[in-house]
Amino acid sequence: MAASSYFLLAVSLALVASQAIASDHSPLQDFCVADKDSPVKVNGFVCKDPMAVNANDFFKAANLDKPRNTMGSKVGSNVTLINVMQLPGLNTLGISLARIDYAPLGENPPHTHPRATEILTVLEGTLYVGFVTSNPNKLFAKTLNKGDVFVFPEGLIHFQFNPDHDKPAVALAGLSSQNPGVITIANAVFGSKPPISDDVLAKAFQVGKDTIDSLQAQFWENNHY
Repeated sequence: MAASSYFLLAVSLALVASQAIASDHSPLQDFCVADKDSPVKVNGFVCKDPMAVNANDFFKAANLDKPRNTMGSKVGSNVTLINVMQLPGLNTLGISLARIDYAPLGENPPHTHPRATEILTVLEGTLYVGFVTSNPNKLFAKTLNKGDVFVFPEGLIHFQFNPDHDKPAVALAGLSSQNPGVITIANAVFGSKPPISDDVLAKAFQVGKDTIDSLQAQFWENNHY
């Protein structure tokens, strides 16, 4: 095989390998508790001195068994995140957690996690959930009942809605990143600071600028706490 062929093969294998580790990297030691006070800036957090680590670095009295208040939310939901910012022991471990409470007819509106796949299980109630693929946009949706599980692939727009008029719902979600991030679509498009030009949005949504101006004037709430 010619030298150029060997080179192309090596490049191809490297690209395949890079795709295989596109999520949070695996740790190279038992743990790397986040030192959030370190002045050093890295992609993640610097490791705390292992000799200073204790059990509390891996613990949080999160009270995830307790209902959250959804009444003050315009979208009728409350997302309680447990990521590396709340639990330093998650640093480099590539996982996080969220409890999601839904009021009757409440929803976790269309959003995406740029760094994580999500697996969701319904603890109480009923949820209508789904995600949309990249172009061309196909919807995959399902009604879930207590004990059911659904997966939202990394980076895709997804949502959950409680269709019950009288009963709340609760779900628990696992995410494949210590800090998955969240982009709520309506907030990002109509609530960015500074705002996106209404000329741009009017053309994109094929509506009048007055409609865009009205949407941009709304208070776009963050339901993640």
